[in-house]
Amino acid sequence: MTLAQKIRYLREVEGSLRGFDRPITQHELLQAIHAETGGSISQSYPSQIEGGKRPHMTQSTRTLLAKFFKVHPGFLVDDPEGYHTELTSDLRTTEGQLDVWLLQGSERFAADHDVSEVLIKLAREKDTRRCLLLLGEILNTPGLCDRLFEALRPEVAAPQTVASATRRGPQHARLSREGVAGRLSRGQPARASTEETPRRRT
Repeated sequence: MTLAQKIRYLREVEGSLRGFDRPITQHELLQAIHAETGGSISQSYPSQIEGGKRPHMTQSTRTLLAKFFKVHPGFLVDDPEGYHTELTSDLRTTEGQLDVWLLQGSERFAADHDVSEVLIKLAREKDTRRCLLLLGEILNTPGLCDRLFEALRPEVAAPQTVASATRRGPQHARLSREGVAGRLSRGQPARASTEETPRRRT
C-alpha cells in the first residue's frame, strides 16, 4: 500500500467517523487539521501526495498528519514491495502494519457497522499492539469476556446468554430464559444466568 493510497483511505475513514457518506475532501482535511491541532499544511500538499508527485513527507508533516488521523507516524510511508510484518521486530513498523490491517478490515466488514467501527477505533489507538495483547489476556481468562459483555453491553449479552444456555441443556436454558425475562420485566439489566437448583442442607 502506497502513502498516497493510505492518505486517501484515511480521508475516507475520517469522513465515515464524522457522519459523512463520503470521504472528507482535501480542503476539509486542511481546515480540520488547523482547527483541531493548530498546525497547518499548504493547500497543494495533499494533492501532491495523493497524485504521487510527492512520494515522501517531511517528518513534521508526517507527525502532524499522524496526530490528526490518530495513527502511528510509521504508518504514513510506502510499504516496501514484498514486505511482511513477520520479517521485522521493529515495534513502530509493526504498529503501522496493524493499523493498516485493521483499517482494511473495517472496509471489508463495512456492512456490519458495529464491527467496522470497533476496528477503526482500535486502529486509531496510540498503542494498537497493547490493546490486542489485552484482548488476548481477556480471552485467556475463562468467563471474563462474557462478564464484561454483561456489564458493558447487556442488550447484546442477553440473547447470547440464552443461546449459550441452550447448548448446555434444556433445563439450564429454561432457567436462563426465565431469569432474563424476569430481570427485563423488572427493568433490570439482563445478565447471564447463574441460577441453579438450590441444594438441600444436610
